[in-house]
Amino acid sequence: MKEWIQTEDILERLEKVSDDRIYRVKDALRLGVPEKSVHKLTKIDPWYIKQIKRLVKYEEKLMRYNVAQDIPVDFFKELKSVGYSDAQIAWVLRIKEDEVTKQRKKLGIIRTFKMVDTCAAEFEAKTPYFYSTFDTENESIPSDRKKIIVLGSGPNRIGQGIEFDYCCVHGLLAIKEAGFEAIMINCNPETVSTDFDVADKLYFEPIFWEHIEEIIDLEKPEGVIVQLGGQTALKLAEKFHKKGIKIIGTDFNSLDLAEDRGRFSDLLKHLEIPYPEYGVARDVDEAIEVAKRVGYPVLVRPSYVIGGQRMRIVINDKELENHVLSIFKHLPDHKVLIDQFLDRAKEAEIDAIYDGDELHIMGIMEHIEPAGIHSGDSSAVLPTYSLSPAAVGQMVEYANKLAVALNIKGLINIQFAIKNDDVYVIEANPRASRTTPFIAKAYQVPYLKIATQVMLGTHKLKDFDIIKNLTGYAIKVPVFSFDKFPNVDKNLGPEMKSTGEMIYYIKDLYDPYFRNLDSRRSMFLSR
Repeated sequence: MKEWIQTEDILERLEKVSDDRIYRVKDALRLGVPEKSVHKLTKIDPWYIKQIKRLVKYEEKLMRYNVAQDIPVDFFKELKSVGYSDAQIAWVLRIKEDEVTKQRKKLGIIRTFKMVDTCAAEFEAKTPYFYSTFDTENESIPSDRKKIIVLGSGPNRIGQGIEFDYCCVHGLLAIKEAGFEAIMINCNPETVSTDFDVADKLYFEPIFWEHIEEIIDLEKPEGVIVQLGGQTALKLAEKFHKKGIKIIGTDFNSLDLAEDRGRFSDLLKHLEIPYPEYGVARDVDEAIEVAKRVGYPVLVRPSYVIGGQRMRIVINDKELENHVLSIFKHLPDHKVLIDQFLDRAKEAEIDAIYDGDELHIMGIMEHIEPAGIHSGDSSAVLPTYSLSPAAVGQMVEYANKLAVALNIKGLINIQFAIKNDDVYVIEANPRASRTTPFIAKAYQVPYLKIATQVMLGTHKLKDFDIIKNLTGYAIKVPVFSFDKFPNVDKNLGPEMKSTGEMIYYIKDLYDPYFRNLDSRRSMFLSR
């Protein structure tokens, strides 16, 4: 949670539409700004402002207490019923979340699950579709079957594609085929994974630890798959590890090794794999010091980001200072990563499956746009079309080394920058990527089913007869919604802005559509 304490700053921000304005509304009400003034500045319906004011009053009452044990049981129940998480209660009291959770469970305040009535009470509904509440009766009765939980990618927004939903759906089908009960946790109503007939059981819940833990306590699964839901699901791996909950597929240490830039760069150095110079900063002075050592231009980003959020390419100290301060203002608990930016480099990526013995390269895609454009916003060609055999060979060699060193079990995506035929590893993602569904569709191979069965340990890669069916090339074309947002910045960069993608098939490189894309790439690289 974020809060501002300067009234002048808050009033100024209320007039400006932004993704965090609702927090500024709460801060303004907390500081005594009248509801009518908030309505006048924001044009938000008064009903919603009253509901936010109600939450402010809850928090004012909560601040009377010093520790979780002091909160009366009835008030504790009321806080949970109106939606306060343990983390939010802990933040208000300035205590640890675990203290709140321990006291809540001691008081017997736990979630129960209700079935969604898809038949509108006309007759008895029999659908495995549940949501949580703090009622007394629980309608979700666990079966005695072995269960696997799949975590989805949560709510979708611009800059976070829906491709991971494809991954979750095919993962669920593979789990069912392997004889397990497939349980889905996700909270987006516009996804196929939240159709009640895809999984054996669906919990329509946020991808948020407190909710997930109580589902696990109820269902007692064999394990949880985090590799199919993108970065949102992957970020919860540490919680599962600390709680002793089995992660199906690649284990937490390997996931963290790939995510932690320092540890990952040490691994690349040990494996003698080239990578751009980098540094980690915790304040502006340290950031400037790192940038001078690495050399401008540099790519600046907060650690553990989704969709390239708040990633920027900066060219001098002033730009760096402004952007680092912006990151710490919005993400105070994050470190800042500063990478050498390989100007005018080509970018490519590999998606692969590793089963502990064998690596299968699902596809190698070459980006049209140069390095620096988010991979989700880049047009990309499958297979590669201009990279030399030596460069492609290096990429495959590095992919093999990383899959073994990271002890991957299932999916891995590796992104490369190629400059003057030298190959550099940018990052490795030990999970499904946005391009995994594209490759599966282009080659007509059920790669997500194969990867899930490898994760489960029911199959090895040698058990599958994989035949790729693609004549010519497939081009991944990003889809943008700039016509619906005419005033937004349309320049592409490291922060993802696309809202989807499509496949465009060509027979050869003489196709006019491709030639137009390739000429655009030449223009980028010659700047």
